[in-house]
Amino acid sequence: MIARNDYDVLVLGGGPAGLAAALAASGKGAKVAIVEREERLGGILKQCVHDGFGLLRFGEALAGPEYARRFVDLVEGSGIEVLLETFVHAARKEGGKGPGSRAGAKPAVALPAGGRQADARGFVLTCVNKDRGIFEAAAPALVLATGCRERTDRQVFIHGERPAGVLTAGLAQHLVNIEGLLPGRRAVILGSGDIGLIMARRLTLEGMEVEGVYELKPEPSGLSRNLHQCLDDFGIPLHLSTTVTEIHGSRRVEAVTVAKVDARGQPLSGTERRISCDCLILSVGLIPENEVAASLGLHLDPSTKGPAVDQNGASAVDGVYVCGNALHVNDLVDYVSESGEIAGAAAAGFALAGDSATPLATGRRTIRLKAGTGFLYAVPQFIDVSKPGKAVIFFRSNSTIREGARVTLRALPRDSAAGPAAILEKGYAALRPPEMERLEIDLGAVPPEADSLALELERKEKSHA
Repeated sequence: MIARNDYDVLVLGGGPAGLAAALAASGKGAKVAIVEREERLGGILKQCVHDGFGLLRFGEALAGPEYARRFVDLVEGSGIEVLLETFVHAARKEGGKGPGSRAGAKPAVALPAGGRQADARGFVLTCVNKDRGIFEAAAPALVLATGCRERTDRQVFIHGERPAGVLTAGLAQHLVNIEGLLPGRRAVILGSGDIGLIMARRLTLEGMEVEGVYELKPEPSGLSRNLHQCLDDFGIPLHLSTTVTEIHGSRRVEAVTVAKVDARGQPLSGTERRISCDCLILSVGLIPENEVAASLGLHLDPSTKGPAVDQNGASAVDGVYVCGNALHVNDLVDYVSESGEIAGAAAAGFALAGDSATPLATGRRTIRLKAGTGFLYAVPQFIDVSKPGKAVIFFRSNSTIREGARVTLRALPRDSAAGPAAILEKGYAALRPPEMERLEIDLGAVPPEADSLALELERKEKSHA
């Protein structure tokens, strides 16, 4: 018989979101366990030796391990159980009626107006580690803080063999900062995401030659500060509207072919150029880890690739909360921690409310948040307006706006005859897709007749003076 341990809240993932969620849940009086597949807590922060973390939260420029250590120290002194090198083999919802309780269960719909799905009897994770073998962990509330993963060369369809020397930026970072190994001597970097930019600088500092950074899009994908600090300061060229079309070499990378692309991202014939190198570093995007979420029937937002939630991280399945990069890819770890704290506190409140078979959706009213033209996405996808308080909204524009813009949040009433009411307006000098923006709204400002909320983006007209 498989051994089983019961908790109030189970947190999947021991990175910054999971650590914050576990501490918040424990602070509410919940019995908490963190399930982490690596041998140490901290997530990706363990290998981020550059500074810049914690500026908002601590008012200091910390290195990644320093930021993580502050949370790990609190966890180690809190009584939270930590299950390291532990893998989740399966996740199911107890009771047999909820999503994920049977093979082939269809995904749950997004949060309905009026509440979430009922039948919240708890969740059981079938786990395995080297010390305990196969065992089960159960709790009425589950926090998914599983982070995100990197896209690979197979997902961006680069032609060629599979020689040694093709690495994601995160793997290259692990080799250099954790293992003390250089991935090569001369590198080409594909993609101008933040990790790629940071690794361009890191590899240069370690003595490698970085021939250049190549970006498919006509504008960079990383934060402005990283473009200046990692490329401009080190004289590393950035080639926009250019991509790698082929990898050469059978046992080891010998060269790559790059080419200019048109407006549709298709290579332009006659622009090809062969570059000798022994290493291709990929920084071509991140995807939220959503396998457990999908197995439990959570609806995934096609824009973020993460589950649809309300402002507390509550998903369409009662008792499942999502936070951090498992929800959407964040720019700043400070926001990841904030998201974890909100989800952890809400999960503890759910678990400690009493009979978990009683749906807490009773008395709730969730309304949809719609992102209009000009937005890449907005999170959360739903707002619970049943209680007063604050709600944090994150959004990204879908294109660069340099001349200024105004974002308006409006409440749309059920009665189409009534006009929409503006709840919040904020002006921006500029907006860029790589740079996430944060809005905080007062739920008391949402009129009771509101059926949904809409984010609108208006570009400021250029001055012709």
